[in-house]
Amino acid sequence: MRALALYGAVAVAVVIVDQWIKYLVENGMGMQQAIELLPFLALYRTHNTGVAFSMFAGSNDWQLIALVVAVTVFILWLAWRSGAHQHWARLGFALIVAGAVGNLIDRVALGYVVDYVLFHTPGWSFAVFNLADAAITVGAGLIILQEVIDWRRGPARGDS
Repeated sequence: MRALALYGAVAVAVVIVDQWIKYLVENGMGMQQAIELLPFLALYRTHNTGVAFSMFAGSNDWQLIALVVAVTVFILWLAWRSGAHQHWARLGFALIVAGAVGNLIDRVALGYVVDYVLFHTPGWSFAVFNLADAAITVGAGLIILQEVIDWRRGPARGDS
C-alpha cells in the first residue's frame, strides 16, 4: 500500500508540474513563438488538436477523450496486474497515467493540448511535445526496461 501511495504521488506531481508549465506557456508566450534555449532546443508554443504527434487531429473532442480514458483504464489494469517486484514497470505505469491525465485536462478544459518543447537543427525538427508526452514516453521505456530485467532473471518463483 505504501508503494502504491508513492506511485500515486509521482503521478500527481507530474500532473501538477505539467499543468503549471502549460499555464506559464499559455500566458507568457505568443502562439508559435520560439525561445531558443540551446542550439538544438527551443520553447515553441503550439496547440495539438490530435493525440501524440497530432494523430487523429480531425477527430471530435469527445472521441479523443473516450480514447484517452479507455487507454488510461487499460494502463491502470496492467499496473494492477504487475508484480510487487516490478518497481520500474509500476513507475512507468504511473508516468503514463500522469501524462495521459495531464493531456486529458487540456483536452477537456481547452479543446486542445498545449505543446511547447521543440528539438531541432537548422535543417530538421522533431514534433513539438510537452512534459506529459515525455512522461508517457519515459514510462513506456521503464516498462520495457522491466520486461528486459524480468526476462534476464528468468521466471520468478510461483510464476508459470
